[in-house]
Amino acid sequence: MAEQVKSEILDNRRAGDYHVLSLTAPGIAEVAKPGHFITLSMGGDETSMVLRRAFAIHQVQSRGVYGGTLDIAVSVQGRGTEWLAGRRRHDVVDLVGPLGKPFALPKQGVSCVLVGGGYGSAPLFMLAQELRDRGCRVDMVIGAATESRLFGVLELKRLASALTITTDDGSAGVQGRVTDVLDDALDRAGADVVYACGPMPMLSEVARIATKRRVFSQCAVEEAMACGIGVCMTCVLPVIGDDGITRMVRSCVEGPVFRGDRVRWADVHTIPDDAWGAPGNDDRGVGR
Repeated sequence: MAEQVKSEILDNRRAGDYHVLSLTAPGIAEVAKPGHFITLSMGGDETSMVLRRAFAIHQVQSRGVYGGTLDIAVSVQGRGTEWLAGRRRHDVVDLVGPLGKPFALPKQGVSCVLVGGGYGSAPLFMLAQELRDRGCRVDMVIGAATESRLFGVLELKRLASALTITTDDGSAGVQGRVTDVLDDALDRAGADVVYACGPMPMLSEVARIATKRRVFSQCAVEEAMACGIGVCMTCVLPVIGDDGITRMVRSCVEGPVFRGDRVRWADVHTIPDDAWGAPGNDDRGVGR
């Protein structure tokens, strides 16, 4: 069950091009799981920015002087995130969480490859630790446009059995994209599962490669989740259900984690003609 709390900022530190904020989150940090997210109000009490912003949970501490705390990674991309990146220690923000459906974890030790793009690597830290605790092998592939856009390289080296880095401009690691080296990473790990978080085009290609190789994949999508609780319908995307029928589902409630082979990546931001309830379809979602 999600909670709404007045959260105090404990720290705001730079990590390359990003800001990492540590926030008090009693009652939230203790139950948060890898893949969960939070939403924060922007701009203070008198702001014109009425929509919240969603942030993946990077790390949690369930105990301490302040009770439960959590970290988020912030990339400044507009007025809201610019305001948030400017907050200082002891400033208070309005926080709701934990939200969404987290990553499904294996019941026994298997070989896993985690793929992150930019600050999409942030939620993979909790996931990597949980997988290691379950006896899983954890290999990681992270990439970004340039070295300063990579997130958490030093810590990921500690968590991963093997870490592959890519940058578009070749400023760190292999020049190229994470999907250029994914086949080799899957071979090296003998992967059973792929977990991914990052931009939608990256997730689409990760899911395609995993499906081609018959490797199970889970993707945490990056959609505009304005409310975070399934009301506003701004984050819907077409996903194939267990019954084979495509439905427009809410990323913030049914996701943000989905099976990679179930998302209709080519149809994201559209309503496919054969989707349940699409114009011209009968009540079974099947085209007439």
